[in-house]
Amino acid sequence: STGSGTTVYLLASSLGSSSLQIFFIFDSKDSLRRGEQEDEEDQASAMSGHDSKYFSTTKKGEIPELKEELNSQYKDKRKDAVKKVIAAMTVGKDVSSLFTDVVNCMQTENLELKKLVYLYLINYAKSQPDLAILAVNTFVKDSQDPNPLIRALAVRTMGCIRVDKITEYLCDPLQRCLKDDDPYVRKTAAICVAKLYDINAELVEDRGFLDSLKDLISDNNPMVVANAVAALAEIQENSNRPIFEITSHTLSKLLTALNECTEWGQVFILDALSRYKAADAREAENIVERVTPRLQHANCAVVLSAVKMILQQMELITSTDVVRNLCKKMAPPLVTLLSAEPEIQYVALRNINLIVQRRPTILAHEIKVFFCKYNDPIYVKMEKLEIMIKLASDRNIDQVLLEFKEYATEVDVDFVRKAVRAIGRCAIKLERAAERCISVLLELIKIKVNYVVQEAIIVIKDIFRRYPNTYESIIATLCESLDTLDEPEAKASMIWIIGEYAERIDNADELLESFLESFPEEPAQVQLQLLTATVKLFLKKPTEGPQQMIQVVLNNATVETDNPDLRDRAYIYWRLLSTDPEAAKDVVLAEKPVITDDSNQLEPTLLDELLANIATLSSVYHKPPEAFVTRVKTTIPRTEDDEYAEGSEAGYSESPAHVTDSAAAASPPTSSGNVPYATARQSSPIPAAQTQPTPAAAPVPDLLGDLMGLDNSAIVPVDEPASPAGPPLPVVLPASTGQGLQISAQLTRRDGQIFYNLLFENNTQTPLDGFMIQFNKNTFGLAAAGPLQVPPLQPGSSVRTLLPMVVFQNMSQGPPSSLLQVAVKNSQQPVWYFNDKIQLHVFFTEEGRMERANFLETWRSLPDSNEVSRDFPNAVISSVEATLDQLAASNMFFIAKRKHANQDVFYFSAKLPQGVPFLIELTTVVGNPGVKSAIKTPNPEMAPLFFESIEALLRV
Repeated sequence: STGSGTTVYLLASSLGSSSLQIFFIFDSKDSLRRGEQEDEEDQASAMSGHDSKYFSTTKKGEIPELKEELNSQYKDKRKDAVKKVIAAMTVGKDVSSLFTDVVNCMQTENLELKKLVYLYLINYAKSQPDLAILAVNTFVKDSQDPNPLIRALAVRTMGCIRVDKITEYLCDPLQRCLKDDDPYVRKTAAICVAKLYDINAELVEDRGFLDSLKDLISDNNPMVVANAVAALAEIQENSNRPIFEITSHTLSKLLTALNECTEWGQVFILDALSRYKAADAREAENIVERVTPRLQHANCAVVLSAVKMILQQMELITSTDVVRNLCKKMAPPLVTLLSAEPEIQYVALRNINLIVQRRPTILAHEIKVFFCKYNDPIYVKMEKLEIMIKLASDRNIDQVLLEFKEYATEVDVDFVRKAVRAIGRCAIKLERAAERCISVLLELIKIKVNYVVQEAIIVIKDIFRRYPNTYESIIATLCESLDTLDEPEAKASMIWIIGEYAERIDNADELLESFLESFPEEPAQVQLQLLTATVKLFLKKPTEGPQQMIQVVLNNATVETDNPDLRDRAYIYWRLLSTDPEAAKDVVLAEKPVITDDSNQLEPTLLDELLANIATLSSVYHKPPEAFVTRVKTTIPRTEDDEYAEGSEAGYSESPAHVTDSAAAASPPTSSGNVPYATARQSSPIPAAQTQPTPAAAPVPDLLGDLMGLDNSAIVPVDEPASPAGPPLPVVLPASTGQGLQISAQLTRRDGQIFYNLLFENNTQTPLDGFMIQFNKNTFGLAAAGPLQVPPLQPGSSVRTLLPMVVFQNMSQGPPSSLLQVAVKNSQQPVWYFNDKIQLHVFFTEEGRMERANFLETWRSLPDSNEVSRDFPNAVISSVEATLDQLAASNMFFIAKRKHANQDVFYFSAKLPQGVPFLIELTTVVGNPGVKSAIKTPNPEMAPLFFESIEALLRV
């Protein structure tokens, strides 16, 4: 079975199973997760054998009975009771009320019982932080136990309990364990440093743990070295500054450890080595020579990590003989991966797809291993097809075509369609083989299977585009299948062929007329092709029949349709034909550019990034990591506010910052994140008068419910102040509304980072402190990226601060909106809500500049329906130079200027963070009121936000 249930089982299977490799391939960078999995396996081993009886019970009043058994004077009874508690916890029952009783069982020499109690503590310490402190003394005592297993277990468990109060007590035992005589304790302590860094980065740096971790790279035990590398790599992912840099001295030690450590240790080290840039070709060759034996490893993750590392170093190797030999050596291990389970095959194929785009010679002679087997899952077959197309050449095309022809007769419709398209793509790719590909397609058309015929017509249209005036003799065969066409793309392709070669088809007008009968009911794709094909027919055969057809089509396309694209194209054709038929011929019958098969070729920069991430989820998705993982890098400590850290029983869901290490550094703990709002709202309800809208804002809704359900941002507590100077900020919360507290704020962009610029003014008679901020869900997913830095604010004083922001964290549904809803509180006042306005230009990136040719190409490639314009009658461009500078400061880059009548037309380019281009046109008479702004973008729904932003900039 390859269903989702099986996948879950594979992920949960034991370390001995090769199926677990897919888990490590998927998440090969996630050392914290791996360490935690090791914890769970180690501790879960305490419940094995015949312990299934603990998962079933017929007793009533289970909790009181468990409580009684946990306090029994008999050791065996206590151990059985703890097993029952763990069993209940495993199936989702709440046994947190037994916390004190379970903790009392920690004082034991029984290793099995100790493991079970530690497992319980990890699970419930967050919900019972005060009671978890009771276990600290035992942890500290166990960290000095003569048994190294117990010492490691104690430190490992303390690292897994993400409670700040316990973290304070972890430092001394951790420092001892990092220098422990036993390598098992040292390797466990290394992973614990990474976990501690995730909880409190500043503490790790202040106590010198990073230096201790770097010292472990020189350890004489290879597993200690591997864990130290894993921990440092994880810390580096979360840090702004360089922490783990491999030097020539370090390189030697890592390569030595590589031969001796376990398979997952080798993965850690290989991943680290792949980021090392060799000084020259000689060093790169030496590194590759030391790593090449890893290609023979039985573990798939080790093989792929070795391939990644070798590919990176090959870029520096200049000798063609060395490169050729390396390509030969990499082929067998990659082929071997395809004999594994289907899930691992799929991961391997996705990685091979990237590798052959960069180095096709590696597998050029191994195309047979990618031939599909009858029992391959569909997802494996689809990937094999893609790779076969990439490896197809004049030498092997006959074999490939025989395979594709066989696939086109299978029962899976999607696979058959893909196989037929693959034949067409091979024809486009290989000019010498095009005729053979067309012969195979014609044979498939004769089978008369409807979806095969339609797919074949679609790809033949592309072949005609690639090789014009070469294979038109087959059109008669295609026309025999006209009656069977029912899919829009196939119909559109056939109509294009008829229109393009109308002068060679005797009855072209009759064929098109058969489609025109159902013109109003056809999809837009077919209607557009019918319109163009009819115009081509009229221009090529201006006889009475086509003349009547063109009248009917133009009338239908301009009067009877609601589709703006169709209507605009029809009007253009109508005016061209009525004013200058010769010009119409030049436009409509112009020679078309020859197409190439680059539909599945990645951009070189993206391919480089994906190759650097081979053996990770990024190489499976074929997307860069930042496209699906948000990792906020920070070294700012998360401050605990004792007043609010206590109330985690409010019942709010835990922030994913504690679930995914990708956002681990982004937010403070839940206990200081969600509760303050709840506490303030319950104890200090906002009077009705204070919930009225401010003069500059829309009516303020009750955001409490929504704010409490936020996913990625958390309320940010106070830290050290930062007071940047700057221009006056718009007031968002007047003192009259904020009981004397006035807040001015505005989003701004500096050095590629978005900040929320805030000014707090205390017009009350009392000091204000403990400021916290929260953002509601919004169009751009704006959320706080770090602590709000506001010192205690004395009466009559003010402070200005910059709050770093992250985007796409907290997205709202619905159409784009410029509304930003914010909530702010302090220790002395209730929660204040206010609305701010998001200016779109704040999101324009520094990479928005386009070359003129690229600008024109992008403008033409976007449909006219994506162009939106608006007039600003009161806006004035007095100085062209000042306006260009002002827009450039907002990352709207000047492209060109032209004269139109007596007006000046300016063109600009800009880009949003995810690469969405904005092509901007400003038309005005310099010095006179009135500016017309037009934009073209793939996201025209963002136009209203853009016009708000440009109007504000022009007004300034």
